[in-house]
Amino acid sequence: MYRPYSSSLADSHPFLDVQSLLRNLAQDFVTAFNTGNYDHAAALFTTDGAFMVPHHEPAYGARAIEHLLRQFGDAGYQDLRLETVRVESSGDMAMEIGRYSVGIRQPDSTIIADRGKYVKVWRRLGTWLIVADSWSSNLPPSH
Repeated sequence: MYRPYSSSLADSHPFLDVQSLLRNLAQDFVTAFNTGNYDHAAALFTTDGAFMVPHHEPAYGARAIEHLLRQFGDAGYQDLRLETVRVESSGDMAMEIGRYSVGIRQPDSTIIADRGKYVKVWRRLGTWLIVADSWSSNLPPSH
């Protein structure tokens, strides 16, 4: 009797596709931020998406997120790098966990390096968009 062969590799293919898509979209966010295209970075969020960052109230929606991203750019944040560590997905929802590093140019032109972790929640609404994004530094608070 013939039984179809079920490969776990074939079953994981959709997961790999989601992981690749989200890694690429995360890099699109990085490119947009690093080139000052804050509107493009904010466009990766859902219309009611939440951007929750340390020491700020959450920003909801593209306009507020764009404004907050611009504040970071104006404050000297540059050379953002994201590394996706893990992606879990189920249907039209996905979670991305990763690490970031960023340089922060000071008024005296020195650059302070920051690094930490982040978590993003994505939802597929035709295309994958960020529902919520939150990050925190691994470094002790500066006083």
